[in-house]
Amino acid sequence: MKCPALSVVLPFYNAESTIAETLDSIGAQTFDDYELVAVDDGSRDASASVVREYARRDSRLRLLPRPHAGVVKAMNAGIAAARAPVIARMDADDRMHPERLRKQKTWLEMNPEIDLVGTQVQLFPREAVQEGLQSYIRWQNACLTPEAIADEVYVELPIANPTVMFRKETIQSLGGYRDGNFPEDYELILRLVHAGRRLAKVPEELLDWRESAGRLTRTDEHYSRDAFDRLRAAYLLCDPRLYSGRPLAFWGAGRKSRRRADRLIREGLGPAAWIDIDSTKIGKRFADAPVVAPQWLECTPRPFVLSFVNNHGAPARIADYLHDLGYRRGRDYLMVG
Repeated sequence: MKCPALSVVLPFYNAESTIAETLDSIGAQTFDDYELVAVDDGSRDASASVVREYARRDSRLRLLPRPHAGVVKAMNAGIAAARAPVIARMDADDRMHPERLRKQKTWLEMNPEIDLVGTQVQLFPREAVQEGLQSYIRWQNACLTPEAIADEVYVELPIANPTVMFRKETIQSLGGYRDGNFPEDYELILRLVHAGRRLAKVPEELLDWRESAGRLTRTDEHYSRDAFDRLRAAYLLCDPRLYSGRPLAFWGAGRKSRRRADRLIREGLGPAAWIDIDSTKIGKRFADAPVVAPQWLECTPRPFVLSFVNNHGAPARIADYLHDLGYRRGRDYLMVG
């Protein structure tokens, strides 16, 4: 049997209400040299029956049934079963644009130094999308280059998981997706960046990303705010830029910022100073470090700055201020979500 050029891995669990729409979008691709490995994670509804009916009509589709063990084990089983050297990830409640596979496959072929490529996304249905999520997608869609993704990786997940396409050898060499009390998609991106791998994004909206109250990111503790914060802190503590001998400055002395920074402080990675614009905080001390105004940066040897401020519009203003002082993102400062 001829090996396909591309494998699409689709883990699913109790997705009866949406999986047909997903399968239709995959079947409508302009690139057709692919196999679809649909991994049933022990569904208790009619999802598998829907997939079997599609497989009866399309020999490119393989159903891989498994006992229920979670999305990470299902995804890794799909990767192991995939026959192609390039794998596209897909979720069972989203829709591919007809050109998605072709454009991403071409991108990887034209950029051999890239190990993983995503796409921009648009959210649907529109009536379910709130402004906070829309703001996040605007930020995520702007993370396009390997440099931008690496520099922004501590803010939030910079690539939507169901858009990723990667070289199978790369992901397997790093151990595949990891299971734990953290968001597995974000952990993989952080691990790739820390391993020096280059990630990019096709600058087109090639996936419709479904927003719903029942989505795992809404209901599973693995995707809670605390789980994201723990994971970010764990990787920050391994980032060599924070151990270069330069003093650290933490931007944001408010309660929420201090709480996020506390994970680093408990591990001995404390600041030489806190930076804040609130005059009521300036002069106070937290974790044995003074709270100072931003102007402190203009008259002190250049520290490495971690900004923990997430108020609307504040990260952009802080970045502009640092840039005016000659600071470069990734080299002299990082934003932390």
